[in-house]
Amino acid sequence: MWNKKTKIWYVLYTIFAKNLPVSRRAKIFKQIRYFFAKKIVNKIGKNVNIEKGAYFNPRVKIGDNSGIGVNCELNGDITIGNNILMGPEVVFYTENHEFKDTKKTIIEQGYREEKPIIIEDDCWIGRRAIILPGVKIAKGTIVGAGAIVTKNFPEYSIIGGNPAKIIGKRGK
Repeated sequence: MWNKKTKIWYVLYTIFAKNLPVSRRAKIFKQIRYFFAKKIVNKIGKNVNIEKGAYFNPRVKIGDNSGIGVNCELNGDITIGNNILMGPEVVFYTENHEFKDTKKTIIEQGYREEKPIIIEDDCWIGRRAIILPGVKIAKGTIVGAGAIVTKNFPEYSIIGGNPAKIIGKRGK
């Protein structure tokens, strides 16, 4: 999906929009980053907020009223639902290094097969959370700051820790 046109738009985003001040300082910064994101990502909804320093690629899909936080990294095939709150410095990885063969160094083994990440509607992902390959964050989930999410959890869970585990349930 990194065709020539997309690469040009991403370079322009990096030069002109990526490091503009955060959106709460002025709505124009939100509008400028949104303009560039529309030219780069696979799908983007209405009222999307891409914050200062965010890295994303063309394979990202973003629903309505959602945001990518300050300095977040979205690497790979990632679907973000509607009404998503995302804190700063959240990192998404859709692939990982291969390491099973002990007769080869890790660096010689390349990467595992990519596994997409899905964030369903109405979720809040706290600062510096890490979402690993193949994870689906279910509807209504809250991911605590610093959590490392390695597996799926039921809807409306509150999760946190390393590795993440259920620490509560919304509505109870």
